[in-house]
Amino acid sequence: MRIINLLLLIGCTLSISAQVKTKVILDADTANEVDDPYAIVRAFAVPHWEIQALNATQWQGSQWSTARSMEDGHRLNQVLTAYLKPENTKVLRGGHRRMYDWGDMALHSAAAYNLIKQAHLQKEDKKLTVIALGALTNIASAIFIAPSITSKIKLYWLGTQYDFEKGISTRTDFNPMMDPQAIEMLLATQLEMHIIPVSEVNQMKSNFEETKERLSGIHPLGDYLVQHWYDHDDGGREERVLWDIAIIEAMLHPEWVTEVKVDNFKNKNVFYYKDINKEKFLEDCFKEIIEKLKELAEK
Repeated sequence: MRIINLLLLIGCTLSISAQVKTKVILDADTANEVDDPYAIVRAFAVPHWEIQALNATQWQGSQWSTARSMEDGHRLNQVLTAYLKPENTKVLRGGHRRMYDWGDMALHSAAAYNLIKQAHLQKEDKKLTVIALGALTNIASAIFIAPSITSKIKLYWLGTQYDFEKGISTRTDFNPMMDPQAIEMLLATQLEMHIIPVSEVNQMKSNFEETKERLSGIHPLGDYLVQHWYDHDDGGREERVLWDIAIIEAMLHPEWVTEVKVDNFKNKNVFYYKDINKEKFLEDCFKEIIEKLKELAEK
């Protein structure tokens, strides 16, 4: 009887353990480029992640920005979650422009305040995982409003360029330029930051015809991703870099990338990814997206 009870207890413990998921917040400029929706679907395909919120951020500083860039991203997030049908994901608006230059610099938004709430809910030895695919407006605004959450968050982000031989960082690429105040503020805190620089990703190209062949006809979401590539403002490209999937793959497959700590910022908790295996990143991304599409088709 004792053995049976012990086995039942072990079984219950394993079952509970298997159900524990990492709470994740995704923050994206979804309507900016084609890569964002692919990265978002890839993130929702991770079985051990619970996407607590999908936030929209702005790219108002871009020369090809739309009049309501954050709102366009928010609407696209709603479309994607309508296909994905996640159970517990909030789809939230973030800041509509970059941070202010002085005074109350924060962009007060549903996304920022939810970040604060979720960070405060973390246990003392845990941190909230935040993945940012665009400008850091929402994350920096949340920390500006509530500095005490700095130690309760670990941030994963695609942005900046980094010369690993010389130890030089430049911040003139798209994501930091969309909110210079946000990145400079975070590099002056002690926020845990894991960054994949665009200089490591710029050859990770995907072909349109191959993508179309892989994703079409499985589920309407796959058809939508293909059509989104075709309909985008620069949709005529036969090849494009799927930038944002790189940070997702680096998190999930540390064996395919090297991560190093860098010490040339005021923030001493900054880690950079380098030497990524671009081929494996792309192959794994599409394989998992296809599996997710098949799962959705069976429901």
